[in-house]
Amino acid sequence: MTAVCRTLAALVVALLASATSAALALGENDETHEISDGVHSFTVGEGNYSMFVVGEDAVAVFETFDSRHSKAMLTAIRSVTSKPVKYAFQSHNHWDHASGGQVLREAGAQTVMHTLAAEWLAAHPGRDTTPPDIVWSGDQRDIDMGDFTVEMRYLGLNHGLGMTVFTIPERRTAFIADLVTPNRVMFSVVPDFNIGEWERSLTEILGLKFDTAVCSHNELPRAAALKGCTLAHAEEERQFIRDLRNAIIAEFQRGTGFLDVPKAVKLPQYAHWVGYEQWLEMNTLRLMTDLWMGPFPWVPDADPKRTPQRQD
Repeated sequence: MTAVCRTLAALVVALLASATSAALALGENDETHEISDGVHSFTVGEGNYSMFVVGEDAVAVFETFDSRHSKAMLTAIRSVTSKPVKYAFQSHNHWDHASGGQVLREAGAQTVMHTLAAEWLAAHPGRDTTPPDIVWSGDQRDIDMGDFTVEMRYLGLNHGLGMTVFTIPERRTAFIADLVTPNRVMFSVVPDFNIGEWERSLTEILGLKFDTAVCSHNELPRAAALKGCTLAHAEEERQFIRDLRNAIIAEFQRGTGFLDVPKAVKLPQYAHWVGYEQWLEMNTLRLMTDLWMGPFPWVPDADPKRTPQRQD
């Protein structure tokens, strides 16, 4: 090879390396944090947190959100490992969580979702959603990733459809979407939450064995949010529901007019939480409606408990 050819070859290699480096560069607001051995939280800086777990042979991703988020997460994964992404787990049916799956499919992953979420999405596809590759039913399914296990738990009709909590027992970690939102009151009008079932689900979560979880929406300061949430945050979430219910009942007992209750209820111990000023009245009205008219949403239990299944 001539000196000119060697120089050109070196230049091409340098350009390729530069292009690869640029492709793998995290965005200005993108950030990851290793919360446990091989377990990373990820955010693009818009209040949405995903999780990915790097195993001996492959990577598992939890929550795709949307295509922009998923593309940025793939870049973050590639900055950590070159191992293939095998599965992309989606927690429930809502478009703001169940979009972006095609990005992971094109990267070689299979998307995974509970059948109740998959059926809803088939009937109500979003502009950025795709049908899942793997659909599961029942209350629990385990997927063997070799050196770690993904335990998928459907906890019932608490929020949306097919809401699944994921635990990685070998890493003492979990991924929890929407059910635990540290440092934030319930979301606005609390859309399609069965609040009593949400409270029950939080009690089930408190019985799970993990040290740290990634919560899909976390309003702690970002440095703290990236480190994840804990069982203490699940306990705080449950206590907020109970405190709000008790405050409403106290107003009923005082004889406060029904439409006056939302403005009368105050929970100063939560005044520092995000959304307190904007959403507390809506939270109150929503829970009042449950107490006055009965809980919703609700459907008959058409999917009885089954023995946990394992998929390799």
